[in-house]
Amino acid sequence: QVQLVESGGGAVQAGGSLRLSCAASGLAFSIYAMGWFRQAPGKEREFVARVDRSGTGTTYADSVKGRFTISRDNAKNTVYLQMNSLKPEDTAVYYCAGVPSWLGSTRPDEYNLWGQGTQVTVSS
Repeated sequence: QVQLVESGGGAVQAGGSLRLSCAASGLAFSIYAMGWFRQAPGKEREFVARVDRSGTGTTYADSVKGRFTISRDNAKNTVYLQMNSLKPEDTAVYYCAGVPSWLGSTRPDEYNLWGQGTQVTVSS
């Protein structure tokens, strides 16, 4: 069974940190580019970060650049999102996604594998 399972979400005060994890199973993880997206209530799902197959190439949304870091461990079939200096506007459900390509995309409709999401709540 192919699946992505996110963990690490929770409630934190502004300025705090969280580390999200996304564990993949049932797939050849190393051929998948991976991305993180988020969706706040009443808003569309938006791109947060992506990492290429090797883990060396990354892209970030301007809103998180310098605060968030995406990384992956192909030996553990896991992608991470380290989130520092969190702001209330970072509150959302965070999803990891995968696509069997080298770089991936900033567009959610170009990913064919999704996790169930994990809630991140940042209070002021």
